[in-house]
Amino acid sequence: MDVKQISRVPVALTIAGSDSGGGAGIQADLRTFAFHACHGTSAVTCVTAQNTLGVTRVDAMPPEAVGAQIQAVVEDIGVQSAKTGMLLNKKIITVVAQQVEILGIKNLVVDPVMVSRTGAQLIDDEAVKGLCDTLFPLSVLVTPNRYEAQILTGIEINSLDAMKQAAEHIHRNYAVKTVLVKGGGMKGSVRGVDVWFDGKTLETITTQQIDTKNTHGTGCTLSAAIAANLAYENQNLFTSVQKAKAYVTAALTHALDIGQGQGPVGHFYPLLQI
Repeated sequence: MDVKQISRVPVALTIAGSDSGGGAGIQADLRTFAFHACHGTSAVTCVTAQNTLGVTRVDAMPPEAVGAQIQAVVEDIGVQSAKTGMLLNKKIITVVAQQVEILGIKNLVVDPVMVSRTGAQLIDDEAVKGLCDTLFPLSVLVTPNRYEAQILTGIEINSLDAMKQAAEHIHRNYAVKTVLVKGGGMKGSVRGVDVWFDGKTLETITTQQIDTKNTHGTGCTLSAAIAANLAYENQNLFTSVQKAKAYVTAALTHALDIGQGQGPVGHFYPLLQI
């Protein structure tokens, strides 16, 4: 076969940690890319011993190894979009930001994994500052959850109005082009409601609420789905977010009840209907 006749597919890059339980991180991102017919590439930042009950061990990759992975992918294959997840420490964050800038990576979605959906801080204050100072300005979109938005703004977020205030604050104070404050950790009628702000337009994005305990990996999946949509030429950012939200909702509808704790969303849900 003449290789010139093979169709070129969009390529997306995930820069994140490995989840041995397969529900979040690199594993969730690659499944999400595949669902969207994107070729998924990866740069592993850390390795976790993890299952549906929680994380028992985290080992960081050497920063140079993270940078080398990114360089190897971009210089040969090229990427149309990228996303970051768990970057773990300031040294890794610094290397990632340097590579994004040097290699000219576009359509970068930053999922600022600093706090879990239960409110536990996952990285130290120095790493948080590194994210804000170096990666936020290079991104097209930052997707903090409720607790991450609280850390970034100092605003107690327990209502839709507070989410809107936080979105505006993050955009104004962190050189962020667009911010999506996620309401997955909220309660009542605003659970799952997200707030979008790009400096001009403040939008509330609402989808169907899904009643399930199996929500592991929703944040990773959302940012990966946004990046996957952005990998397609001329895909609008807001449209990419809307499509990604719809995908996550469908995956939550078919969440996997596996393990003894919080199972993952059903990334491959069409196959579950066979």
